[in-house]
Amino acid sequence: MTFADQAAGLRQWAGNHRGSSPPHDNSTDAVATCKTLVVVGLPGVSPFQSQRVLDLLKHWDAQGRRWVGSSAQWRVVPVEITSPHLPLLLTQQPRWALWVDNDPNSFRRAFGILTRLKDRQGPHRLLAVHAPEMPRKGLLDNLQQAAWSCLSIDLLVMTT
Repeated sequence: MTFADQAAGLRQWAGNHRGSSPPHDNSTDAVATCKTLVVVGLPGVSPFQSQRVLDLLKHWDAQGRRWVGSSAQWRVVPVEITSPHLPLLLTQQPRWALWVDNDPNSFRRAFGILTRLKDRQGPHRLLAVHAPEMPRKGLLDNLQQAAWSCLSIDLLVMTT
């Protein structure tokens, strides 16, 4: 079907249905309500790793963080920092997150990822995603402060 055919069909429909709403395609609702979160720093790109982020979003929603909404509205896209698609994603996706593990090397690893993002003209604001039980004091606070003072990256840390 050509664009002219679509326009003609809409004009015909409008002539027959003045005052009523146009036909609605429900398939666009899912796309309109889907929020994409690009996540760097996940240990691998398996569906299990994406589920860890979705579980955290579900936890935040249960804690009353209204901005999260339903975790079903989110699409988590794990991206390796070395991905050739990173520059394109930077122009297309507004929501970025950094996965932070809770092990002895996690600060070094997370700060290294932030440094490489800065080198690749990456996002200047990221959400820290991590295990729900991780305390803010210590690793997350230190990482947030180092990201801002050394890299001018705003790392949003949300804990319960």
